[in-house]
Amino acid sequence: MKHPLSLNLNGDMAENLVEARTSLLTFIRESAGLTGTKRGCEEGECGGCAVLLDGRLVDSCLILALEAQGKTVTTVEGLGDPHHLSPVQSAFAESGASQCGFCIPGMLLATTALLDREPDPDEASIREAISGNLCRCTGYTRIVKAIQLAAKLKHDGQN
Repeated sequence: MKHPLSLNLNGDMAENLVEARTSLLTFIRESAGLTGTKRGCEEGECGGCAVLLDGRLVDSCLILALEAQGKTVTTVEGLGDPHHLSPVQSAFAESGASQCGFCIPGMLLATTALLDREPDPDEASIREAISGNLCRCTGYTRIVKAIQLAAKLKHDGQN
């Protein structure tokens, strides 16, 4: 049996019929066609599927799509576009913080959530905020530097 689902996805209404067991990750990737949210461990351990649900960072593999009924979901595609990057995206690009790119969508969303609640985080806060996102390429040094730059860009009001 399928149930109606309606939510705000990156500023647009997304509607579809979903089975009760459908994860938010599956809805985002398969029903909405947004593939920036990565399918990784599907156990909430890697952070590749991270999204903002009403502004709160969540692993979309652990959330049922129906739990997002009427809520606002932001994926990496909702942060900016190639012509208007968010400060977080700009900082990651400028810092060379991504290698293979698999973890970057989740890192960008974790960073966005961090800077929304703590505009000037110290390194310990940054490392704690991204601790749920696994990166096998960079060793996190460039990612931490990118987040520090993102905080500065947001503070300076740059996009």
